[in-house]
Amino acid sequence: MLDDLLETEFSFRNTGIIIDSLLTQSRERQDYILDWVRRAGGAHVEIAARFAEQVVTALDTMDRRLMEAWISEAMDAYDREGLRAALEIIRRHDEFLQLSHERHHGAVLDDEMGVLLHFVHGLSGRRLNIAQSDAAFTDTETIHLPHVVADMRSAGDNFQLYKAMVAYQWAQTRFGSFRVPLHEIVAQRDDGERFLSLFHACDTLRLEACIRRELPGLYRVMHGLKIELGQHELEPEWQELAAYLGEPDRQARDIPALIDRHGDALSEFRPFCFQGVLRPKAVADVTAARLIKEKARFRTVLREWLDEEQAKKRDETAAATATQAVGDTRKVNLADDERDEFDDTPLELLIDGEPVAPPESMQQMLTSIVQDLGHVPDDYLVPAGPGEYDPSLLHDEELNPDDVWQGSYHEIGAFLLPEWDYRRQSYRKNWCAVRERESQPVHDDFVADTLRKHSGLVRHLRNVFEAIRDEDRLLKRQLDGENVDIDALVEALADKHAGREMSERLFTRMHRSDRNIAVLFMVDMSGSTQGWINDAERESLVLLCEALEALGDRYAIYGFSGNTRKRCEIYRVKRFDDVYDAEVRARISGMRPQDYTRMGAAIRHLSNVLNETEAKTRLLITLSDGKPDDFDGYRGEFGIEDTRRALIEARRAGIHPYCITIDEEGKDYLPHLYGPAAFTVVNEVRLLPLKVSDIYQRLTT
Repeated sequence: MLDDLLETEFSFRNTGIIIDSLLTQSRERQDYILDWVRRAGGAHVEIAARFAEQVVTALDTMDRRLMEAWISEAMDAYDREGLRAALEIIRRHDEFLQLSHERHHGAVLDDEMGVLLHFVHGLSGRRLNIAQSDAAFTDTETIHLPHVVADMRSAGDNFQLYKAMVAYQWAQTRFGSFRVPLHEIVAQRDDGERFLSLFHACDTLRLEACIRRELPGLYRVMHGLKIELGQHELEPEWQELAAYLGEPDRQARDIPALIDRHGDALSEFRPFCFQGVLRPKAVADVTAARLIKEKARFRTVLREWLDEEQAKKRDETAAATATQAVGDTRKVNLADDERDEFDDTPLELLIDGEPVAPPESMQQMLTSIVQDLGHVPDDYLVPAGPGEYDPSLLHDEELNPDDVWQGSYHEIGAFLLPEWDYRRQSYRKNWCAVRERESQPVHDDFVADTLRKHSGLVRHLRNVFEAIRDEDRLLKRQLDGENVDIDALVEALADKHAGREMSERLFTRMHRSDRNIAVLFMVDMSGSTQGWINDAERESLVLLCEALEALGDRYAIYGFSGNTRKRCEIYRVKRFDDVYDAEVRARISGMRPQDYTRMGAAIRHLSNVLNETEAKTRLLITLSDGKPDDFDGYRGEFGIEDTRRALIEARRAGIHPYCITIDEEGKDYLPHLYGPAAFTVVNEVRLLPLKVSDIYQRLTT
C-alpha cells in the first residue's frame, strides 16, 4: 500500500526504511499514519514521501493534533509558495513544534486581525492598515506586525500586547516621530546605527507620555505589560530623560540635539515589549510618494470645492464671470495658524477672510498633511489650475477585471476564499480568487417580450403572491381574541377538575404576520447554458421579479462563472437594496453564458453576501444546468465534495440552500449535495419560468 501511495513504480524510491519504522508502531497507529500519507499525497507525492520518512520520529515529540497541524501547514505552504517551502516545513519539524507551543499560549495575527483593524481605525489621525511582517514597525500607512506574539503567559495578555504594538506604531504617525528625516541623518552620521537606537529609545519615552495624556486607559494596559515582563524600571539617566521628554511641548525634532549633547553618557536602553523597530528607508519612500500625491489631490479638490462654493453664490448679474477661474481670484488661508499641530478638532479655512468648514474628504487630507509636515504649507492652499497635474496622481489606479490574466497581480482586489480538498480532508486556504463584477446591461426588448409572452402567467403570479402577502394566520391559545379556542378551553377545564390552575390563554385571533425573508438567486452563467437554457433562466428571473415586487420579499440576483481558481467571477444583477427598475431589467437581459461552473467559491461568497442581510429566513436558490465543473481539475468527486462542503457551511450559518436544475442526471448527485428534499429537477427547459415561481411559493409559505 505504501508503495502505491508513494508511486515507487515511477519514482524508484526506496521505501524500506519507512516500512521498517512503521513496523515498530501498532496497527492502529500504522493505519493512522498511512491515512495522512494518503492525504499528503493529494497535494504532492514528494510531500507524502518526506512526511512518511519523518512522521514516526515526529510523533515521539508531538501529539496527533500537532502532527496534523504540521502536515496541514506543509500542504498550505505548498499551495502558497510551492514544493520547496512545503518540504522545508517538514524537514524542520522541531521548529514547528516550538512555534506551535508559542501559538498555544500566544496570539496569532490571522485570528486577531479583524479586532485590531477596528481598534486602529477607531483612533484619530490617518487611517492605517495592518499587515504581517517579520517585526513590528510602521511605514506611516501600514502597521506591520509579527504573525504570532507569545511573550506573555496567556493568550489574552498576548492579544493586549498586540494592541499595545498597534497603539505605539499609531502614536509614531500621530505625534510626529517621522517628521525627523531619520533616513538622511543615519546615512550622514558615522554612528548612524547607535543614533537610530538612541532616537528610538528617546522617542519611545516621549510617545509613552503622549499616550498617557491622550489614552490613559490604554497607557495603563501598556504599563502593566511592562511590569509583567520586568521592563518598567529605567536606569537613572533614562529616568531623567523620561521626565524631560514627557513634558507636553516636547517634539521628535528635539531629540537629535538631545542625543548630540548626552548620547555618550547614556547606557544601553532595554527596548519595551511593544516598541518594535524603526525602518527609516520604508518611511522615507512611503512618505515621499504620499506627499506628492496628497499635494496634487488637495489642490485639485480645493479648486473644485471653490468652484462649487462660488457657483452657489453667483447671481444673475455675475453670470458673465461664469468661466473665470475662481482659484486665481480667491485667497485661501487656514483659519487658525497658531493651533496645536496635534489638535484633533476639524480645521477651518478662510476664503477671502470668511471662515468655512471644508468637506470631510478635504478634512481627511488636511489631517494627513499636518501629520506629515506639522502644518499646511502656503503653496498647498493655492488651488490647482486646469490640467496642472498628471491624472494618475489624482486617483488610485483601478484594476480592470478583464485584465486578470495579464501581469502577475491575479489576487489583488479579490476575495480570497478556501476550497475543500476531499483527498486531503482539509481546506486549501485562500485558494480561490473571487471578484464581483456588474452584469453588463443590455437595453433591448427582452423583458417586454417576456412579459407579453407570459402575460397570463404574470397576472396569475401577481394575484397568488399578493394573496400570500395579505393572508391572515390563525393564532391559538391567546390571552384575548375574537373566538374561543375550544381545544385550549377543554384542557383548561380538565386542569381545573384535576385541581390545577386554569390557563388564561383561551382565545383565537387572526394575525397578519410580516414576512421576514431574504432570498438570493444564484444563477449559473457557465458556457453550457448557451441558447434556450440561458433564455429560460432570464425569463424565470423576469417573472420572479414581477411576482416578488408584489410580495414584498427582499431579494437579490447574482450570476456566477469561473475559469480556474484564479478567476471565479460573480456578476451583480440586483443587490438587496437595488430598486427593480429599468437598469436591473437591462442587467437581466444582459446575462450571457461565460466559462465554467466552480460552484463552491460562488456559494461561499454569496452566503457571505446573504448573511449581511438582516432576515429571519435566508434562502439561497441556485438555478443551474449541471454539476460543478471547471478547467483545472475541479470536476467529478473533487467538485462535488467542495460544493457539498460549501453548502454545509451555508446551513451552519443559518441559510437554507435549494437547487433548481434542468440536468436530467441531477437526481444522481443532488441528494448528496442538497439533501433529498432540497432540489427540483425540471425535465423541460420551457417549463423553467413556471416551475421557479411555483417552487419559490412552496418554499416560503
